[in-house]
Amino acid sequence: MFNRNNFANVPSPFGPRSNEGRPSPRGDGYGHPNQGPLPAQYRDDYGAGGYGAPSPQMGRPVEKPLPSRVPVGGRPAPGAAAGGKVWTLRPAKSPDNTYTFGNLVAVSPQDFPPTRDGTDVLLLVNDLYVFSARPLQGFPQGHISMSDPQRTWAGVAFTDSVKVQLYDPFSQGGQAYLGSTDIEVGFAGKKRTEVPYDQDDLANAVIKNFENQIFAPGQKILMDHRSIPLLLTVKTVQLVDLTSEKPGASTARVETDPNARGILTRHTQINFFKDARTGINLKPSTRRPAANSIIQPDFKFENMGIGGLDAEFSTIFRRAFASRIFPPGLVEKLGIQHVKGILLYGPPGTGKTLIARQIGKMLNAREPKVINGPEVLNKYVGQSEENIRKLFADAEKEYKEKGDESGLHIIIFDELDAVCKQRGSGAGGGTGVGDSVVNQLLSKLDGVDQLNNILLIGMTNRKDMIDEALLRPGRLEVHMEISLPDEKGRVQILKIHTQKMRDNNVMDPDVDLEELAALTKNFSGAEISGLVKSASSFAFNRHVKVGTMAGISDDIVNMKVNRADFHHALEEVKPAFGVSEEELATCIQYGIIHFSPTINEILREGELFVKQVADATPLFSVLLHGPPASGKTALAARIAIDSGFPFIKLVSPEDMVGLSEMAKVAHISKIFTDAYKSPMSVVVVDNIERIIDWVPIGPRFSNTVLQTLMVFLRKQPVKGRRLLILATTTERAVMKQLDLYNSFNSDIMVPTVNTYDELRYILEESRAFTPPEIQEALQGIGGISEEQKVGVGVKKILLGIETAKQDPDKVGRFTRVISRAIDEENLFE
Repeated sequence: MFNRNNFANVPSPFGPRSNEGRPSPRGDGYGHPNQGPLPAQYRDDYGAGGYGAPSPQMGRPVEKPLPSRVPVGGRPAPGAAAGGKVWTLRPAKSPDNTYTFGNLVAVSPQDFPPTRDGTDVLLLVNDLYVFSARPLQGFPQGHISMSDPQRTWAGVAFTDSVKVQLYDPFSQGGQAYLGSTDIEVGFAGKKRTEVPYDQDDLANAVIKNFENQIFAPGQKILMDHRSIPLLLTVKTVQLVDLTSEKPGASTARVETDPNARGILTRHTQINFFKDARTGINLKPSTRRPAANSIIQPDFKFENMGIGGLDAEFSTIFRRAFASRIFPPGLVEKLGIQHVKGILLYGPPGTGKTLIARQIGKMLNAREPKVINGPEVLNKYVGQSEENIRKLFADAEKEYKEKGDESGLHIIIFDELDAVCKQRGSGAGGGTGVGDSVVNQLLSKLDGVDQLNNILLIGMTNRKDMIDEALLRPGRLEVHMEISLPDEKGRVQILKIHTQKMRDNNVMDPDVDLEELAALTKNFSGAEISGLVKSASSFAFNRHVKVGTMAGISDDIVNMKVNRADFHHALEEVKPAFGVSEEELATCIQYGIIHFSPTINEILREGELFVKQVADATPLFSVLLHGPPASGKTALAARIAIDSGFPFIKLVSPEDMVGLSEMAKVAHISKIFTDAYKSPMSVVVVDNIERIIDWVPIGPRFSNTVLQTLMVFLRKQPVKGRRLLILATTTERAVMKQLDLYNSFNSDIMVPTVNTYDELRYILEESRAFTPPEIQEALQGIGGISEEQKVGVGVKKILLGIETAKQDPDKVGRFTRVISRAIDEENLFE
């Protein structure tokens, strides 16, 4: 990018910006018409068809009228005539190659005497075209020489008369210099070479030949480079003010307006494009950036309105765009190709589509093509493949013409898994259309005719469904997981979604975004947006007239979204990858009763395991085993809830009733896969023997489900993710026989209620019995001796208390229930 500081000490090639030192007409005979017939030596010129060929415009007038002074787009032309004097001159041929290949026009010294310092005179022809004129002794008065490209640009023939004025490049302000220019170069005649031209050498030659001349979009210039005539066509210019100290003075926009013209200096950056019609070869520059800058120089990530994805954006830029902003010659020296494809995957609502939608803001010019996966498919034979080919048609055409100088073509493919499923999987209804679409896409990305000017950005929630061949290097080689935002990212997202509220002072100062970020664990970006909408709805609801559905209260102008609104919204909007609060609450419906010191030790042990996973160990699994109804599930649920981890899920046999073996495997796999998407997760696997369909008769069990559990108990999460697994079973011996026991890192024995003191504590905590009733119940069960063992699970005791509450003979009912449970335990022992 052009840097204004490079020009700090460059003197103006036209002297001081006052009348002193500017070309000044002197002498008599200004504006004389043709004083006689044109000498024969000025009646021919170099033709457009080849070096030395006759001009096709000779002897015939130009059909289009002379251009008017009305500027394009309604903007005043930068620069104007100096002094206001007008000459009418007749075109003539260039006197020699100095003028032809120097982009100069010859004039008579009688019309325009030489300047004091010997600089060329700037002439404005037909109010639009600026030429550098050099007076030539012997050149006929009343004429102006033009080469064929000059006449083609100005649209004049030898039979025309042209309007000529002196031109002041600084009359419309200081932006009179070229910061950069894009020039198309090609062979001007039949003499050609296959040797590639070095762009840096070519730029030096252009500056050496035409320094201090005026360049404008559309201008055609002949140049002799190494005895081969070249035709230069100015495509765009970027004008700068070298004397301005204003910030951003060097970030002027690129102009294609013919009225935008500037002075070429030795510091002007020249970007070359090859004219593919002439077959010229250009060697990529090793010092200058690519001519097609794809990234806006003042681009910042925060301008995209996406929060929590700074690291992901930095990686995307490094892998996909960094190589494209460096000089092509340097990239060629490395012998590498640009990345052609990026796959964005992750949970729904995390910003994959938003990233792709906003990538256009990074780009300097061409907008990306956006297509949804299902739109590709078509019921007609071959049409789906044709739709894929159309996506790449523009890139192929430009790459054939410009090669590595071609601009970048970005194709954004949403819901990629809809059309790029594993080949042979039957996608496409058994017709093979899905396989053909994948094959077509593979050939376009990395086929025999390779394109180096494309970038395919695919998005999916199901990376596992995409054909593996599409994911290898050379195709969609950059795999970027767009995961759930962390707390810092959630603060950024909340700031984005509440920006207008804060700017317009409709958010109460008591709203603490940092507090909300801490409370929105495992919320995706879309869910945070939903949270803000929900909070707004609560704020609206406060200003609805009482007793009406649509009446608005008079104080609506004072409406503000406050902290309470957001807290109400947190109860309404729940994350898809969050805590299974209802399921876990069911497991602890009676609470945790600390009837024994062992219960406290178990909970303390669980806290240590949680801390270990949070700080050091990425995967840790614990087996809680004990007799039936001893409270294993309740303790596991309590440890999970107290962990504070953002993702807690319960794998329960109740959720898999009636499922086939493979459906159970899919259910378990989904829960663990979701757990890997969260930074810290807890999975509670309840009643393992029921999940694997174990029965003692036989014995029988599902080996497929068993192997699935064994795999996930040992599978390490991806880097940066942590997982705690809490499992429960009543059959510890069976777990050992099935070799599942060895898959756990630790185990905890959960005891039953063993002593009458423990039973007394439970009855007291229940508040269902009075002290005399408790004493009566214990005596009725079988005594109060400490030596006697109860051996009943706490869950059975609590259920017995609930049953006794319904009976008028509360003590008698409880005594019978618990005595029967004790007898059953003794019988099994």
